[in-house]
Amino acid sequence: MAELAALDDPKARAVNEKHGDDHGVNLGKLRALAKRLKTQQELAVELWATGDTAARLLALLICRPKAFGRDELDAMLREARAPKVHDWLVNYVVKKSAHAEELRLSWSADPDPVVASAGWALTTERVAKKPESLDLSGLLDVIEAQMKDAPDRLQWAMNHCLAQIGIEHPKHRARAIGIGERLEVLKDYPTSPGCTSPFAPVWIAELVRRREGA
Repeated sequence: MAELAALDDPKARAVNEKHGDDHGVNLGKLRALAKRLKTQQELAVELWATGDTAARLLALLICRPKAFGRDELDAMLREARAPKVHDWLVNYVVKKSAHAEELRLSWSADPDPVVASAGWALTTERVAKKPESLDLSGLLDVIEAQMKDAPDRLQWAMNHCLAQIGIEHPKHRARAIGIGERLEVLKDYPTSPGCTSPFAPVWIAELVRRREGA
């Protein structure tokens, strides 16, 4: 904790806080520290228990993802209100867990939109890598009905799923683009030069173009 405190940079904190993350540690330096510590599950659990955002990010880098039980992961997600902690927990830990599918189903139906967004993130992973048995048409129905008025984090996750369906599944591409065009979610999102817009129709078209080498 003392080492993390020494790494705290007011400028980094100011940038991070704009994104809802209350810590001031440069992520490159955090990863370097994690590389030095290597995997240490007991230390990871202790760091998580501090409640400190930087400590929790470090915990997620040095933990053993498969060591957590289903209820532990559920409790951790509900505690993880900082966006970066939430994202890393889902992407670095839950996706590698044997409980991922059970949690996907549970979280997707949760009334808490932040928890539900984690369920949608796991669904997006399946759309891309393991779409068998997924009802893609049904997912598009839900997105079409709910995404426009969803809270920000949930809306972002649903939009990512919409784009992924359009990118990965040609059969559903026209409908995915059509939903994006009608709902206009993130249409005016500021996008840096060289980056792809998160507006689903543009996102889908650009990724498909790159894959096809057009």
